Amino acid sequence: MAEIEFDDITKRYPDGFEAVKHFNLDVPDGELMILVGPSGCGKSTALRMVAGLEDISDGELKIGGQVVNEKAPKDRDIAMVFQNYALYPHMTVRENMGFALKLAKVPQAEIDQKVNEAAKILDLEQHLERKPANLSGGQRQRVAMGRAIVRNPSAFLMDEPLSNLDAKLRVQMRTEISRIQHDLHTTTIYVTHDQTEAMTLGDRIAVMRAGILQQVGQPTELYNNPTNLFVAGFIGSPSMNFLPGELDGDQLHLPIGTVRIPDSVRRQLDSGPGGGRSGIVAGIRPEDFEDASLISDRSRGHTFRAKIDVLEAMGSEYFAYFVVESEGVSSTELEELAQDAGAADLPHSHEGSQVVARLDAASRVREHEEAELWFNVDHLHLFDVESGRTLLGDGAGPDVARQPAAAGQQPASEPTGGASPAGEAPTTG
Repeated sequence: MAEIEFDDITKRYPDGFEAVKHFNLDVPDGELMILVGPSGCGKSTALRMVAGLEDISDGELKIGGQVVNEKAPKDRDIAMVFQNYALYPHMTVRENMGFALKLAKVPQAEIDQKVNEAAKILDLEQHLERKPANLSGGQRQRVAMGRAIVRNPSAFLMDEPLSNLDAKLRVQMRTEISRIQHDLHTTTIYVTHDQTEAMTLGDRIAVMRAGILQQVGQPTELYNNPTNLFVAGFIGSPSMNFLPGELDGDQLHLPIGTVRIPDSVRRQLDSGPGGGRSGIVAGIRPEDFEDASLISDRSRGHTFRAKIDVLEAMGSEYFAYFVVESEGVSSTELEELAQDAGAADLPHSHEGSQVVARLDAASRVREHEEAELWFNVDHLHLFDVESGRTLLGDGAGPDVARQPAAAGQQPASEPTGGASPAGEAPTTG
């Protein structure tokens, strides 16, 4: 077991490009820390520096209290699980799992014991004599994890290990990884591009953008209290809706109507940098909308009418898409999120901004018809147009907590930066 500390870590390439910039993060012993962000944000580069596969340009990296900047990968007592499994096709599952121990000249009896123990944890006992070619994708990934477990390392490093699996199998493997990490209580850094994986797996999440740490915290804190537009747009599925707004005393003018700012939001606005501003960006999560006919007490929200363009029936809920007359929100952070989601080149409505609402399955709204909708103003998020920072206090958002895929509370950190590459790592040990 070991604590991992990033102390002002920077990765600078020979051409001067900085992939990771002044990165500070403390991963306590036994924690499952998720590094998440769009492609090229530097998360895999940060992981590779822990593994010793990338040199550290500036700063200190400590594992178990020891500076490891100059240590070779084999001397860092870490085990890495990769996206591509990296299994030897000519070896059986047993041989693959025990190969690193064999190289370390561990006695065969001890290798067999550790492999059998790991196989039991991973439900691979019946597959030990099979070759990788005869296994499913999920089974191969479990073998790759078994190869890491048998080494009993101080820390696990996982670089998008589930990205090659289909959607259903990814859900199953997420559960397995969470269970195994909880049982072994080994310090783990897990890199993913998928915010759903991050929200469901991590004890804490570190959101990165362009090589810079944006915010660190437990899943619910990032969901409820995003520190800037980037974190707000990245965390949550479907992502947060952003609309231009105008502050006028205790009123907020939005494209969907004028609302009175609740006292809870007003207090945070006054305690933060939001005082005296007029033009802002308002954020509303899809789950904070509802079919107005299902709301018995509408006093805590705002009711408006909109024509539903597309209605997606998900079984347990509806996703309702509609357009509001608006000039839209212009922000480099939101443009980056759109590019990462593959939505930057999609045609956009000239009539205004598209909004998505997550509605209860009992909703009677219909596609291509006008509907009366309601949203909870207690859950408004307000951001500065120029900087993208939250206006609601010291990195805090609405104080009425909701529960996304996982739970927790946490601190905020630093915003913003340029762009960075994040490569895929080769096998270690």
